[in-house]
Amino acid sequence: MGRERTAATGSGPEKTGTVEAGTVEAGTGTTGGSGSARHWRRWSTWRPRPAAAPAVAERPGPRPFLHRRGPLSLAVRWLVLLAGLVLTVVFAVGLARVTLVPEPGARDLVHPNFHLGASLRGYLDQPAVRAAAQQVGGNLLLGMPFGVLLPVLFPRMRGVLAATALTALVMVTVEAAQGLLVEGRAFDVDDVLLNTLGALLAHLLLGRRIGRTLHERP
Repeated sequence: MGRERTAATGSGPEKTGTVEAGTVEAGTGTTGGSGSARHWRRWSTWRPRPAAAPAVAERPGPRPFLHRRGPLSLAVRWLVLLAGLVLTVVFAVGLARVTLVPEPGARDLVHPNFHLGASLRGYLDQPAVRAAAQQVGGNLLLGMPFGVLLPVLFPRMRGVLAATALTALVMVTVEAAQGLLVEGRAFDVDDVLLNTLGALLAHLLLGRRIGRTLHERP
């Protein structure tokens, strides 16, 4: 009787361990199956991304004639530059004769003007329209060569701001020379404004295009 009880009692833990092991294995199998199902659904819905189309390199267009390296284009470019230089000298001489020639008879008639718009109102208030057009139009035309010649001779002057600023600086210098050195002349800020405006218009209409045609962009 004692041995049987001992045997029965010893077999108890073995059964319990077997049952626990089976329970753990069953739980593990259930959990693994659920994870596998989720992974399978994820992979079954995955689709490969379409490959990006290869970038097509654009072929550069033909270079302008004056930008080429051939002897003919180089000769033409130098001829244009020489013509621009000659025109600049002619313009400088004409500018000096127009602005720096003394006028002794007008010594008591001219006065310096440092107020923007004062001379313009005087031009427009004249009864003769022709006289007003000559004053305003003459000052505009006087600055236009700057807007064309600067981009031709100096590649860095193709920008609007650079050409306009240099024109204003030159005309301020000319007007100052008139007021200080030339008899019968006076400084006029409205003349500087009109000269600079003429250079700006000429640059926008013609000078910028000539500069881009003649000089290649850096």
